[in-house]
This record gives sequence, structure tokens and C-alpha cells, in this order.
Amino acid sequence: MKKIILSLFVIFTFNACSQGQKTAFAPAALSEKLLAFDGSQPTFQDILNAHKNQTVVIEVWASWCGDCVKAMPKVKALQAKNPTVAYVFISMDKTADKWKEGIEKHGLKGDHYMANNGMKGAFGKAIDLDWIPRYIIIDKTGKIVLYRAIETDFDKIESLLQKLN
Repeated sequence: MKKIILSLFVIFTFNACSQGQKTAFAPAALSEKLLAFDGSQPTFQDILNAHKNQTVVIEVWASWCGDCVKAMPKVKALQAKNPTVAYVFISMDKTADKWKEGIEKHGLKGDHYMANNGMKGAFGKAIDLDWIPRYIIIDKTGKIVLYRAIETDFDKIESLLQKLN
């Protein structure tokens, strides 16, 4: 019995560590092309480069996601309190029409992109996507300072943004 408990503890610890804080994106994520609102397809690296020397909040979301919609007022409050921060929204919608309707319906201000093949696609896998909405914060040096936050983590996000700006 002790061996079983010890084995489970080791497996749990290994999994927890593998899901931990990252400070840089995997090459597979950086090279993935995303659909921009204007129809172009920049790589994720191109998107990050466009925000060099800025603090960036990335929200991974979808128009069909109830938790994402529920978090929208918190995102808007965050934007109002932190106007110098860049906001990048990456949708996991299955169609561009639904994605664009969601942006308009919810009045999302920021840069908008859509990943190919939703949460299970290459981009989702490359950023270890297991839940949406998902928030990632990048500091002005380009380092990831918060890799995995969800809608219940807004106090943590707000506190971190106050320190970064």
C-alpha cells in the first residue's frame, strides 16, 4: 500500500511540475500561424514582436465559452485600470464568422486572432491549453511572467500588472 501511495505521489508531483510556470513559449507555439481579423496569417512570434517593450495580456477564449463570456466585464475593468498594457485575444472558435460575431457582441478592444482547429489544434497543444479562458502575461522584456491563469485568478492578474507597470 505504501508503494502505491508513493507511486501516486511521484506521478502527481511530476505532472504538477510539468504543468508549471514557463518563461518562454515553445518553438512550436511561436511558429504557429494565426488568423488575423484582416485575413492575414501572422505567426505567433510576429504577434509578440508587434508588442515588443510592452506588457501584454493574452486571453485565449471562444465565443461559445460560458466562462469566457462571464469574465468579459473583468477583462474590461482590467483594461480600464491598465490602459498602457497591450491586450491580445486568441480565439478557439471553429469558424471566423462566430469569432468575429463574438468580438462585436462583447465589444472586445485589443488585437484579435483565431487559432486553427480550436483547442485541440497545434497552437492549443503548443501552449498546453487545457481550459479557457486562459490568461498569459508577458513583461516588457518578452518574458512570460504568468503562464497559466483562469477566470478565477483576476486578483493575481491585477496585482501582477500593478507591479509590472
